[in-house]
Amino acid sequence: MERLAKRAVKIKLANADISRLHTVVLMGAESTGKTTLAAALAKHYKTVWAAEYLRLFVDNKGALPEESDVYVIAQGHLKLVARMRPRARRVLFMDTDLFTTCVYQRIYFGTCPSDIEESALCHRSGLYLFTKPDIPWEPDPGQRASPEERLRSHALLRAETEKHSLNTVSIKGTFTERLNTAVTAVDQYLHYGTSFTRRKPT
Repeated sequence: MERLAKRAVKIKLANADISRLHTVVLMGAESTGKTTLAAALAKHYKTVWAAEYLRLFVDNKGALPEESDVYVIAQGHLKLVARMRPRARRVLFMDTDLFTTCVYQRIYFGTCPSDIEESALCHRSGLYLFTKPDIPWEPDPGQRASPEERLRSHALLRAETEKHSLNTVSIKGTFTERLNTAVTAVDQYLHYGTSFTRRKPT
């Protein structure tokens, strides 16, 4: 029964389509301002944003995910994005995507199923705004580990962007500086596509 359930999820992952809309992902370690920036960008561009599904999952479950939950989390993310698409205007902002799911699956369980990794590649976005951990750590029991783990996650997520050559722009500084950098990058992306100069995250 479990094998059949996983197979059904794999089919849904393969069939989900988020390619007909410009998507911009906020990517970075915990407590680096992704959610705040996603909301601000959506307001600036008069569009909508998709929340981090893992956070919603943990809140609903009342506990951290188990290893097998990765299929539910991945499918939940794609379903959430699909629900937000009709409400978006030209661009949809996402608070993380499946690349982040893959990284945290490896952090907590040592490995990530290959079909989830393939789905991350299939649904990669045109622009990733990579938030730097240069703002104060804010504890969030049940959701965040520690400042030290934030740095470890940052390094692993940065390595993921390099591994897959994601179109990435580093976001750092004050909130105003972060928003200005992000708006410039999104404007360039919407105008030129992924051909504008890619900047490595630091």
